[in-house]
Amino acid sequence: MLLGHGSASTPLSENVVQEIIAQACDTLTVDGKRVLVIIPDGTRSAPIPLMFRTLYAQLGERVASLDYLIALGTHQPMTDDAIEHLVGVSAQERAQRYPKSHIFNHRWSEPDQLRTIGTISRQEAKTLTDGLLVNDVEVRLNRMIFEYDQLLICGPIFPHEVAGFSGGAKYLFPGIAGAEIINFTHWLGALVTSMHIIGVKDTPVRRVIERAAAFVPQPLLCLAMALKGNTLHGLYAGTYRTAFEAAADLSAQLNVITVAQPFKRVLSQPSERYDDLWTAAKAMYKTEPAIADGGEVIIYAPHITEVSYTHGALIDQVGYHVRDYFLKQWTRFQHVPGSILAHSTHVKGHGSYDAQTGQETPRIQVTLATGIPEARCRQINLGYMNYRTIDPREWQERENEGILYVPHAGEMLYRCPEVVSLDTRR
Repeated sequence: MLLGHGSASTPLSENVVQEIIAQACDTLTVDGKRVLVIIPDGTRSAPIPLMFRTLYAQLGERVASLDYLIALGTHQPMTDDAIEHLVGVSAQERAQRYPKSHIFNHRWSEPDQLRTIGTISRQEAKTLTDGLLVNDVEVRLNRMIFEYDQLLICGPIFPHEVAGFSGGAKYLFPGIAGAEIINFTHWLGALVTSMHIIGVKDTPVRRVIERAAAFVPQPLLCLAMALKGNTLHGLYAGTYRTAFEAAADLSAQLNVITVAQPFKRVLSQPSERYDDLWTAAKAMYKTEPAIADGGEVIIYAPHITEVSYTHGALIDQVGYHVRDYFLKQWTRFQHVPGSILAHSTHVKGHGSYDAQTGQETPRIQVTLATGIPEARCRQINLGYMNYRTIDPREWQERENEGILYVPHAGEMLYRCPEVVSLDTRR
């Protein structure tokens, strides 16, 4: 059963949110039991403080515990201060007012924190991926889930470069998963290419993560949100599929901007919630489908000084390249984790590679105007521009010249049919 409400034109009031959550919680058999809520980290816009308060109001008196696990994927763990900001409550206040709730970071790289819950066979993988990847996939999740009687997914839905849309079962994979399924799904998305998967609801990646979710033994309720900026427009409660699909349909109205003509240059300024290029590169993913062949996207983020706090060393070794650079030199790169290769191709974008000449030809230029030094930008095969020479106000005044300025980039998808209709060049 699907509960909830959404509107592209009218935000949800706090009263409506409380009513939806009350109805959803009434369906749960959790009295005296342990409940685990899986939530996003600080790289997603979402009214998590409202959800934290409301869920406790509905379940706090009923359950033995109401804990939270942050779906970090491979992002770095959140600090105590960051967690306080995420849920809107200090640690001291949580201890006093919400004594049954504790908050944990996911630890994807620590084997003792994970448990295998199943394996997707080669044949099933072939079917799910339309033949793009054919190998067994071990499905591992954070072992904490086995300490709880009921799981809740609570998070927003936005267009996403790997899965098509974020949310739903994606809060499990990669949210609280192990490396095998993370690398498999990310490389799968890269094979399809970001430009042809982003903003699409039914994708090979979505099929894989929902198949993996079927291995989860506990009851699972999904609270899926759709937002525009920081404003909540939709909240749906149901299965990880039904709630996701309803929120994704609304997100497609709220978070996708279709333009008639492609832009020659884009100045894309990611939100300061992204603290490295690994996360801030959404400023590229969300604008690539609206950039003309031969055009340029400039990621303007003076606050960013690191490529990736988690994966920087590997990215320094591999660099940023188009997909076929790796596919046509597979013996050289097959040992590199799929999530690293995927991130590389997503940032570099569409393009071609001639194995005979060694010539790599990206479709567009990607330039960093960040706190990352020029030498490192060149080392990782991206362009460099001194951010001090850029005045975003000048870009705002030139949209009629084929130029686009995108503030707070990372969640709104810009798409031009002329660009997206390009062949995938497989």
